[in-house]
Amino acid sequence: MHLMNPFGAAMLAVSVCTASVCVTSNGANAFDDSKYPDWKGAWRRVAFPGIVGQPSYDPTKRGGAAQEAPLTPEYRAIFEANVKDQDQGGQGTDPTYTCLSPGMPRVMTTFTPFEILVTPQMTNMLIQHIHDSRRIFTDGREWPAQIKPTFVGYSIGRWVDTDGDGRYDVLEVETRGFKGPRSFDPAGLPLGFDNKSIFKERIYSDKADPDILYDEITTVDSALTRPWTATKKYARLPAKPAPQFVEEVCAEGNSDIEIEKQSYFRSGDGYLMPTRKGEPPPDLRYFKP
Repeated sequence: MHLMNPFGAAMLAVSVCTASVCVTSNGANAFDDSKYPDWKGAWRRVAFPGIVGQPSYDPTKRGGAAQEAPLTPEYRAIFEANVKDQDQGGQGTDPTYTCLSPGMPRVMTTFTPFEILVTPQMTNMLIQHIHDSRRIFTDGREWPAQIKPTFVGYSIGRWVDTDGDGRYDVLEVETRGFKGPRSFDPAGLPLGFDNKSIFKERIYSDKADPDILYDEITTVDSALTRPWTATKKYARLPAKPAPQFVEEVCAEGNSDIEIEKQSYFRSGDGYLMPTRKGEPPPDLRYFKP
């Protein structure tokens, strides 16, 4: 395996403009995109045969208990309580009903087509669903002393030339620095409440078909008894007709409401409704009788 550092010598073209003319000066070693894999275009998640409903962390299995997640006894009990709450009409440990970002690793489920933009400094994953876009820094930086927590985390990557042909074919990524709540999937498979997750990814094209992309994700988390690995699969959409990137604003038309950590629903006529049988109304202390 050969590691290549594209950052030390790479220089981007610089343009100097006057009122009438622009002159472009190229560095001695300008960015050579031929060294990088061609991940241009739009990518869409590949559905696996027989898997119904919203896909989970491991896309080859149904969500929830069928994932066979290696949960600790504590988090297995949390998951089972979550299932019971969802069966009764609640949301359990799935936080996304109030339009929070799914966070890592769930953002890589990608519900709509997404783009990958590669530069020497970073690789950007532009994902339209809620606030799911990612920046993967590949400029050789070290981990900062302090990371401001986010749902998608802070990602540092490096390009690898695995076969020594002078062209990168794998992007290795590590992501940490999270805030919550987050879950693996809509079924509420929980991630550790301490938000100390670490994700290690290997992103690469299929050697036989460059229009197929894989993201091998390994999760290290306090909710798990061991690291848990799953591989996402994506297919590149045809260039013609041009792919459509649809804006997704989760809050638009969302009728789910959370009050005092209880989930309620706004009815079609605008009134607050319970989501489960016997659910009491919220505290109305700030309203006049």
